[in-house]
Amino acid sequence: MGRETEQRPAVAQHDKKSLTRHDENVYIVAGADFQVMGVTIKDVAREAAVSVATVSRALNGHDSVTRATREHVVAIAKRLRYVPHAAARSLITRRTDTLGVVLPDLYGEFFSELIRGIDGVAREQGLHLLVSSSHGSASETGAALRSLSGRVDGILIMSPHAGTTHLADDLPTSTPVVLMNTRSLGNDYLSLAIDNHGGALKMVDYLLGVGFRRIALIGGPADNFDAQERLRGYAEALADFATGTFAQVLEGDFSEESGHAAGVEIAVMSPRPDAVFAANDMMAVGCLRALRDAGLHIPSDIAVAGFDDIPIARFVAPGLTTMRVNIAELGGDAARALIASIGNPHAAATHQILSPQLVVRDSTGQASKSHEDSS
Repeated sequence: MGRETEQRPAVAQHDKKSLTRHDENVYIVAGADFQVMGVTIKDVAREAAVSVATVSRALNGHDSVTRATREHVVAIAKRLRYVPHAAARSLITRRTDTLGVVLPDLYGEFFSELIRGIDGVAREQGLHLLVSSSHGSASETGAALRSLSGRVDGILIMSPHAGTTHLADDLPTSTPVVLMNTRSLGNDYLSLAIDNHGGALKMVDYLLGVGFRRIALIGGPADNFDAQERLRGYAEALADFATGTFAQVLEGDFSEESGHAAGVEIAVMSPRPDAVFAANDMMAVGCLRALRDAGLHIPSDIAVAGFDDIPIARFVAPGLTTMRVNIAELGGDAARALIASIGNPHAAATHQILSPQLVVRDSTGQASKSHEDSS
């Protein structure tokens, strides 16, 4: 192949009559759907016959540029397929138009709903997300936070580890932060949290109130703050009740598999619990399957309840009694709080506690009009 062809591989298939020489190695294809590579703001300025500063002002909507000039520059930029360089723009505006999100995991309906809520608010504001998972590791949380430094305008963090010293050490000092369902770090950071203790207390009170006495709990990870709070609510509700109750705590890790394993164990217990409260819906769904596979009928042989009200909770058979946390709303509220903090970094930190709502479905067999889910 000749030297000229090697220099211009992108335009080799086009008739040169349809090409306009724009620069030494850049051609504009007239009337073709052609991706031009390497177009800079200088190229736009030269083609529009204006200064680079005028192009910048026009594309950023400055009032100092006339409407006619702005429309002319925008039309040229569009024809050249010019895309502003994000890194260069951020040096000028000191904004990346990106929110960082650090979650303990990305798997499962809870995190899918959380991200959906965050993304909805971000899109409304023309912002993008940079999402990272700590995979349940405290050290990886720190690594994720450090990797986001300088790349985002603010960070949403969910770190359910019981100990938070590592988190306080790794949080950026110059970037706005909102904590989601994370143990309080004092008054320095905005936070939104679910009342896990109160929600578990309410669920066990309900089960006791409709006549269940042998209530087993499938707990979450031992080092997880949410799991600890739900265990505390469960134990407190039983302790406050009159004698005759039965407590049994089985290990779980918030996964369907651990709920299924606990259900297999519960099915052969003697005496068997008459109700199971799983510390999240994923484990409750796994437990339901194991109990049904063992030949037990839900709820006549044993009742099952969960926590979170993930979308699948209303579609399993029977429908799952649970504590409703509007997960998408939690994500959206956290995103709004972070965006407000970015706009006003000196505002006082606020701390919001979200109270979950009891939703009674067929898995406990005691649905009442006052509690029944309308969905």
